[in-house]
Amino acid sequence: MIYEVRTYDLQPHSLPEVEKRFGEAYEFRKKISPLAAFFHTEIGPLNQIIHIWPYKDLEERGRLRGAAMKLEGWPPKTAEFIVSQRSDIFIPLSISPEMKPGNVGPFFEWRLYTLANGGELPKLQAAWEAALPDRLKYGPVTAIWRSELGGLNKFLHVWPYKTLNDRWELRSKIREAGVWPPSTVAKKKGLADYKLIHQENKIVMPSAFSPLQ
Repeated sequence: MIYEVRTYDLQPHSLPEVEKRFGEAYEFRKKISPLAAFFHTEIGPLNQIIHIWPYKDLEERGRLRGAAMKLEGWPPKTAEFIVSQRSDIFIPLSISPEMKPGNVGPFFEWRLYTLANGGELPKLQAAWEAALPDRLKYGPVTAIWRSELGGLNKFLHVWPYKTLNDRWELRSKIREAGVWPPSTVAKKKGLADYKLIHQENKIVMPSAFSPLQ
């Protein structure tokens, strides 16, 4: 399974119209294959949308995208509002759940890290495998992915929360319990540390037509 994450920056004040047009066009596009999720930013970079498409592999992606371009009504007529576009292909780590439709949000924390190099990923994965079981006792995770195409050495993890206050309380609890972050657990267990060179996060929320809410 791969996930294509398409991130678009929009002109100010255009988000409602973009979501409206995209939702209307998606009624045609989903006949070919469904979205995994469609988000807009709430906190962090403003006027940004993220649509996530699951595919079996790159071959299926190419075939389904080719079929979609032949559809009447697709793609959505939003070009006039788009400032920039980016596409990245991510692969789930073995510890990641599948991104399935459901109501687990509506607030999602999107955390994207850049590793110092590709050799850091095995160390990161070992630390996460050690720490994640105890972390999941406090709340679920939506995605734990690594980049394959697009930005290099990227590590993405996405967490759902019912409210922003829930996020604050949960993060305080796991720190106090010493079960998170994974780097802390790795140190306790004598595992190799991993080096990050950049971290960013944002809060995103699903659009009305997003399968994941």
